[in-house]
Amino acid sequence: MTKYVEIRQAGRRIEVPEGGTILEAALADGTAYPHGCRSGRCGSCKSRLVSGEVDLLDHSRFALSEEENAQGLILAWLGGDEETASHPRRRLNFRVEAIKDATHDIKHIRLTIVGGDPFAFTAGQYARFTFPDAPTRDYAMASELGERELEFHIRQVPGGAATRRTHALLKLGDLVLVEGPFCSSYLREQHAGPILCVAGGSGLAPVKGIVEAAIAHGMKQPIHVYFGARSDPDLYPVDHFEGLAQQHPNLTFTPVLSDAPFGSRWRTGP
Repeated sequence: MTKYVEIRQAGRRIEVPEGGTILEAALADGTAYPHGCRSGRCGSCKSRLVSGEVDLLDHSRFALSEEENAQGLILAWLGGDEETASHPRRRLNFRVEAIKDATHDIKHIRLTIVGGDPFAFTAGQYARFTFPDAPTRDYAMASELGERELEFHIRQVPGGAATRRTHALLKLGDLVLVEGPFCSSYLREQHAGPILCVAGGSGLAPVKGIVEAAIAHGMKQPIHVYFGARSDPDLYPVDHFEGLAQQHPNLTFTPVLSDAPFGSRWRTGP
């Protein structure tokens, strides 16, 4: 049965077909409605229900908590993520192919699959590492697509058993058990709006994958990357991103330093 919803801020009364959602109907009507992930995860379409009733589909507690729902807030999302990263979760052995210093405390590590099909994932997702004689840890892929080779950026954590193993003892040829992929934060290829990426330290790894995948898929919207660090020695890989920005005018890369000397070429701020 068709229902009607009044959106007071827009001064519109829209028709919501049976099985549809408020956001879906608003966008079809041409009514601007705040939204982001379209999958009930980010909370951008959070709205206040003034009167009437709605049926909420499955959604993230981050997007809408039980307390917020009790206060009269709802989500207007589309009711189904049209882009779902449905890669099979797998456990595969990889071999360490390359190790190099990205910064004084971040290692750039490349792994090659030992056997089997490529490790499929979507840019932005992460995998679970099991190193010999070290606890299991999660690290995001810095590669753009599922491949036979995976790239990771691993920062040394003071007192961290896993990162101490990685930084001090890991060597070429070592085997690493990799499980995944995990995470619902990944590139939506159908997203048409601007892309804003904010990262600090080794958190740049999934952002690198997302940006490279967006470029590879021909996404033309503005892509803004803000990379926070303490000082110049903590920055990486500036040349790579600046090269991409020169080739693709829709990409801007802005390092921001919290502890920069006077006259630094980079943006500064706390």
